[in-house]
Amino acid sequence: MSTSSTFHVSLPHRCVFAVPDGAGVGIECRSGSVWVTLDHDPRDIVLAPGERFEGTDHRRVLVSALASSCITVRDAQPAAIPLTQRTGARSPWRLLPHGLSPT
Repeated sequence: MSTSSTFHVSLPHRCVFAVPDGAGVGIECRSGSVWVTLDHDPRDIVLAPGERFEGTDHRRVLVSALASSCITVRDAQPAAIPLTQRTGARSPWRLLPHGLSPT
């Protein structure tokens, strides 16, 4: 039995949300504007509110906020990340601030 998971992510301007494996993953822009890029894919995919992207390939997907934005992510699976005793569990869903504070 397959289960569908859906969650919302708020992205401050210029933050990046990473999906380790984009196969079968849906990204919908709810507000703002986001730029979706896939590893080794030359396309520029920009989503405005109400627009969506559906991943078909096993590639990393990066969602960059061109403005403060909210996205809905559907059917994303967590990546396998080795756990270490020093750092503990790390989430594969991390925001990369690119030099800006998210506050």
